Amino acid sequence: MEDLPFKQRLFAEIEEAAPQGSILASNTSVIPITAIMQGLRYRERALGTHWWNPPYLVPLVEVIGTDWTSAEAIVSTLELLETAGKTAVHVKRDVPGFVGNRLQHALWREAISLVENGICDAETVDTVIKASFGRRLAVLGPLENADLVGTDLTLAIHRTVLPYIDRRPGPSPYLEELVTAGKLGMKSGEGFRKWSPEQQAALRTRVLRHLKGVS
Repeated sequence: MEDLPFKQRLFAEIEEAAPQGSILASNTSVIPITAIMQGLRYRERALGTHWWNPPYLVPLVEVIGTDWTSAEAIVSTLELLETAGKTAVHVKRDVPGFVGNRLQHALWREAISLVENGICDAETVDTVIKASFGRRLAVLGPLENADLVGTDLTLAIHRTVLPYIDRRPGPSPYLEELVTAGKLGMKSGEGFRKWSPEQQAALRTRVLRHLKGVS
């Protein structure tokens, strides 16, 4: 639940009930941990642990500290997660979206813009990603790729394409129109694309089979 007041109330209650040596961690996706934990008395033990869905198949957990979080709490959390078989990373600054969701939603923003501006339809966006760089992302990160092709080529590409990539500070009006029209994705049967119950089940099955195959 991405509800800041609710999370603040919840952690105030947890702090009253938890032993003083306990680490308090929020699994928020985008809300800064500083905002959630600012009202606590013992803020040095509070941090964020952002798990990815489904957590039993996706290994990453982002560990986010605040200016108050102790180094000991960060290290203990990283070690605990690694012991549990997770891939734990330390996000060194508490920013909205942390690392993973900032990267993911930068891609989503441009994907929506391509459809909004009539460059292609939603199915084409998904096909292009899945049939091209999406195939190598699990083994070749974007900065590894930049080093592989050369930072000079990366710079030349950026000088040409970045001026044309969507950089509006707010959500796409097209996305807002979909929500206003009740086109909420699979929960309503239509979002960027129309989804029958059979198509929804097939997609979920395909995703789970893929994740199980690479885990």
